[in-house]
Amino acid sequence: MIFTLDSTPWYQDDSQQPRNMDQSLNSVQRGSQRFKRTEQSNSPAIMESIDASLLCNSRLLNEPYSDPHKSSVGLRPDVTITSEFTSLKLGPEEDTNGGSFLLIDGKELLKVSSVEQFLGRLSCEGSTRVKVVSVFGNTGDGKSHTLNHTFFGGVEVFRTSSEQNSCTLGAWAAFDPQLRVICLDTEGLLGNTTHENQRTRLLLKILAVSDLVIYRTRSERLHQDMFRFLGSASRAYTQHFQSALQNVGQRSQFGGPLSALGPAVIIFHETRHTRTLQTSLNESAEDFLRSRFAQSKLEIEAFSSLRYVGIHTTQPPTDFSELRAAVQAELENTAVRSPRQPQVVYHTLKVLNDKFSGEIANTAPVLFPDQYFTCPVTCMSCEQRCDRSMGHLKEGLAHCSAARCRYQHQFENRLYVCKACHTNGKEVVVQPRVVSSLDTSWVGLAKYAWSGLVANSTASDMYVIECPYCGEIYRSRQFWYGNKNPEDIAVRTEITHVWPGNNPSMVGSQNAAQKVLDGVSYVTEAVVNVGSPPTRIISSWVADQIAPKYWRPNHEIKNCHKCEKVFGLLDSKHHCRACGEGFCEDCSNRTMPVPDRGWLSPVRVCEGCYTREVYFDAPAAPAERCAAPPAAQDEVDDTEVRARKYSEAVVSTLSTVASVLEYPRGLIKETARPTYWVPDSECIKCCCCEGAFGPRLPLHHCRECGRGVCQTCSTSRRPVPLRGWDAPVRICDQCAKKD
Repeated sequence: MIFTLDSTPWYQDDSQQPRNMDQSLNSVQRGSQRFKRTEQSNSPAIMESIDASLLCNSRLLNEPYSDPHKSSVGLRPDVTITSEFTSLKLGPEEDTNGGSFLLIDGKELLKVSSVEQFLGRLSCEGSTRVKVVSVFGNTGDGKSHTLNHTFFGGVEVFRTSSEQNSCTLGAWAAFDPQLRVICLDTEGLLGNTTHENQRTRLLLKILAVSDLVIYRTRSERLHQDMFRFLGSASRAYTQHFQSALQNVGQRSQFGGPLSALGPAVIIFHETRHTRTLQTSLNESAEDFLRSRFAQSKLEIEAFSSLRYVGIHTTQPPTDFSELRAAVQAELENTAVRSPRQPQVVYHTLKVLNDKFSGEIANTAPVLFPDQYFTCPVTCMSCEQRCDRSMGHLKEGLAHCSAARCRYQHQFENRLYVCKACHTNGKEVVVQPRVVSSLDTSWVGLAKYAWSGLVANSTASDMYVIECPYCGEIYRSRQFWYGNKNPEDIAVRTEITHVWPGNNPSMVGSQNAAQKVLDGVSYVTEAVVNVGSPPTRIISSWVADQIAPKYWRPNHEIKNCHKCEKVFGLLDSKHHCRACGEGFCEDCSNRTMPVPDRGWLSPVRVCEGCYTREVYFDAPAAPAERCAAPPAAQDEVDDTEVRARKYSEAVVSTLSTVASVLEYPRGLIKETARPTYWVPDSECIKCCCCEGAFGPRLPLHHCRECGRGVCQTCSTSRRPVPLRGWDAPVRICDQCAKKD
């Protein structure tokens, strides 16, 4: 059998507040008449226990009313009447505290269910325009005490305690009717809680709905945790809360859009043994704070203003007058944020609390993270840290990381593993090379240039892959068409990390351009030698061996068949594909197909054959026309011209090489040089003999140290694998002596 008492306060506003003992007793008696009986019981016995309880609390009722926020004001009878136990308790409700009430608990649950309940708890009219002031700081720094003395004249509206446990959990609210301010007291930072991340998110939501934020700190010096919290709050406001507030403000019932700027911030700093921040002619206290934020790489652009109030308290109590004046000035400033109705505050907080909610994983902070002790080197491709401990290089252990890396073309961090060896259980890493180890330098470079130029490829596409166990497993561009990728037939790919200064693949890619340039230089000399008289005589003899039978042999051609110009040793002889006679360049510059001879595409012909073909019926003088081709009526033999077609492809290729090599080598050389080479413009003297470079002393580079050296001081040849040179290359005498 249970009776309940209506929890309506025994005064609603100042006009209904009891002024003396009789009014107080009458109010309580009127409240007792609102008991609602649920079952029949012994009413006289019940009322007797109620009267006894009221008499026990008559001391509270004898106290005159002085302030609406005093702790004894607003007490509501808490009555529980059963057949086994009867009690009457005059004390605070579970979610009230001397005039303040719990707005959001520690689990981010909003404890006020409606706007009407919010206005009733605040004892505030809906038409009143208010501002919101919240306080933040570490637990035990006196946040609640600061609000009580700043807004409520020292009355303990927000509960304070001298115990070790925190007396404020969640967020509590109270209303100051004089300044028309909703005050929000928050849970302290650095408190003992198992939901630290959830508490931090709650504080950020309270900060987002505030017009003024007071950060209370009672320490001898400003600690880093204050800067970190305010900087993180500014970033969270800019990235998350600002857009949410704008969406809330655009709703018509909320009175228009809200300000894009965040709240104003007052840092209230109280010291006892040290001086507070002082303003000088060169720097203000606020300037010093902004520089501290900048040093920590923290931004505070979200806050509309920043102000510092420092109090040096040698003997209690604390003087709050300067803080009260600063708060008054900020509340009167409506340039950025104007007062708004309380229901707007409630709706804004409700929207933010519903939007930013949910479980957060609360992991224990790591006191000594791995970064304190592991190697600080990071992969240049994926930016992952090395997993080994510091100083592992001195122990002979290379960098490594268990994380997967990503491929970047600039580092060439893709390794090839021989597919055949992998099938047999071996992990053999192979690398592309310019030439095969079985080819001589001249033959290898000839294949290198021929495969690339014939296949119409770039220099980066031309390479050979060799396995130490399987030999040559892949050669790029070895066919005119149908070339397959190495991954399809020969190798498996693995992406490796790129550690600074210790990646052979990356170093090899740096030297690839220089290797190509060295090969081009070698081919240049070969192409230049093609123009020498002995080489031309051999070429003419080879051409006669593969020429069609209707061509006049080169050794019989002494002069041009048309203009009768005498050919010199360096003059080129050309054959007309129609008549087979020898002509100079000017007399055989026409092209047309000669299907009777097997030339289906346009080829070189003399002027006479070209004229006879175009003007077949027009008579021509004997001097302007060559003799009619004797084999015009013979059967065409394609095998006669097939060999010549192939040889012309070779000549055309060499001509292309020669035309490309006409570009100045100096321009190509500067682009192709490895990064560790000293530029040619800085190489003035030989690094060994100190001889000045010039026409008589050509400049060379040591492949190991990259310095400029002359021919005499760089006669040694050996591989330099650390620089990516696997074959023997030029090194200076000083590097040779180091070995």
